[in-house]
Amino acid sequence: MASEELYEVERIVDKRKNKKGKTEYLVRWKGYESEDDTWEPEQHLVNCEEYIHDFNRRHTEKQRESTLARANRTSPNNARKQISRSTNSNFSKTSPKSLVIGKDLEPKNSQLFAASQKFRKNTAPSLANRKNMDLAKSGTSPFMDALTANGTTNIQTSVTGVTAGKRKFIDDRRDQPFDKRLRFSVRQTESAYRYRDIVVRKQDGFTHILLSTKSSENNSLNPEVMKEVQSALSTAAADDSKLVLLSAVGSVFCCGLDFIYFIRRLTDDRKRESTKMAEAIRNFVNTFIQFKKPIIVAVNGPAIGLGASILPLCDVVWANEKAWFQTPYTTFGQSPDGCSTVMFPKIMGGASANEMLLSGRKLTAQEACGKGLVSQVFWPGTFTQEVMVRIKELASCNPVVLEESKALVRCNMKMELEQANERECEVLKKIWGSAQGMDSMLKYLQRKIDEF
Repeated sequence: MASEELYEVERIVDKRKNKKGKTEYLVRWKGYESEDDTWEPEQHLVNCEEYIHDFNRRHTEKQRESTLARANRTSPNNARKQISRSTNSNFSKTSPKSLVIGKDLEPKNSQLFAASQKFRKNTAPSLANRKNMDLAKSGTSPFMDALTANGTTNIQTSVTGVTAGKRKFIDDRRDQPFDKRLRFSVRQTESAYRYRDIVVRKQDGFTHILLSTKSSENNSLNPEVMKEVQSALSTAAADDSKLVLLSAVGSVFCCGLDFIYFIRRLTDDRKRESTKMAEAIRNFVNTFIQFKKPIIVAVNGPAIGLGASILPLCDVVWANEKAWFQTPYTTFGQSPDGCSTVMFPKIMGGASANEMLLSGRKLTAQEACGKGLVSQVFWPGTFTQEVMVRIKELASCNPVVLEESKALVRCNMKMELEQANERECEVLKKIWGSAQGMDSMLKYLQRKIDEF
C-alpha cells in the first residue's frame, strides 16, 4: 500500500515485539482482507489509540478468562467469587453518564430559528453517519484525541501534554457525545500540527493542508475554518516548505460557505454580522492572492461556491474523475466571491463564466479541465498516488526558482485581484445586510429542508 494514501483502520489484530524490543501492532485496514494486514510501529499509531485500547482490553479479557478457567478447574468456589468481583467492577465502570449539549444562540421565537432547528432535526441521521477527523487545535505542541471504548460506554479523552515521554489523559465527557470518525492515515509524524477543522502535515519539502471540518458539514467554510487555513498558510510561508498541497479528507472537497452558520448569526444583528462575514471572506481570499509559494490543489470530490472560485487563485489544480464544480450563487441569493468575477472570464471566457456564475451550471471534472479550471484529471483509484508523485517532483526543485517563477506569472494580477476581492465583499455585505437578501437565504434554507 502506498504510504501517502489515506486508510481507515478497522481494528488491531495482534501485537508483538520486534528484534529491537519495540512494540508493533498488526493492523486490519477497512475494506481489505487479512492478507493485506500490516505490522505498524507503535509510534505510527498516534491517532489510533482507540483501537489500541480496544485491542488491549480484549487481550486482557481473554487472559482473565483463561485465568478463571484454570482457577475453575482447581477451585470452583474461588472461580465464582472472582467472576462476581469482575462483573461488579465492570458494571460500575460502564454506568452511563449524562451529556451536556451546547445551547442555541438565536431567539426561540424567531422564524429563522424554527427553520434552522427543523433543518438540523431533519438532517440529523446524515450528520450522525458522517466520518471525519476529530483533531483539536494546539499550535505546534503535541496534541491528539485518544479514544477508549469500554463495554457500552464510549469515553472521549484528550492528551493535554507530553513530558518525559508520558501522556496525561483527561476525561472530556462534558463537551459532546463521542462520534466515531474517519481516522486519518496512521502514517503521521509526531511533529504534525494540530487544528480543529483542518489537518496539517509537514512533508519532505512541502506542507499538506487537508480540510477536515468538525464545526461544519461537508468541509464547508465558516470564519473558524477560514482562520485555520490562513494560519496554516502563514506558517508554511515562513518555514522551509517549497510549496503547499491543499486537499480534503472524505468524499467532498469543499461545499463553499457554511450558510447555516451565517444565517443563524444574521438574526442577531444583520448589519454587524454581515460586515464581519464579508471581512472574513476578504481576508481569506487575500491570503491566497498574496501567498508567494506555489499552491497545488487536489480536488477529490465536489467543489461548490467559494470552494470552486478560489481554485484559479491557486497555481495547479488536479481533480479526481468523480469531482464536479458548481457556483450556484443566484440559487442561494448571493453574489459571486473569491475573485471569480475576474478569474472565471479570464480562464474560460465570458460566456462560460456567466453560465457558471449566473445560472449555476455544473461542470464535470473533464469539462472543467477542458475549460481551463482544472490542469489534469486522474482516475479515482490512483488519484492520491498520481498527485503525490507529481508533488514530490515539484518539491525536489529549487525553492527560489519556484517562488520567482510564480511571481513572474502573477506580477500583473495581484492588485487587480485584491480590488476585485474588495468589490465582491462590499456587494456581499450589502446583500447580507438587506431584508431581501435575508429572505433569499431563508428561502434557500427552506428548500433544503424540503429536500430531506
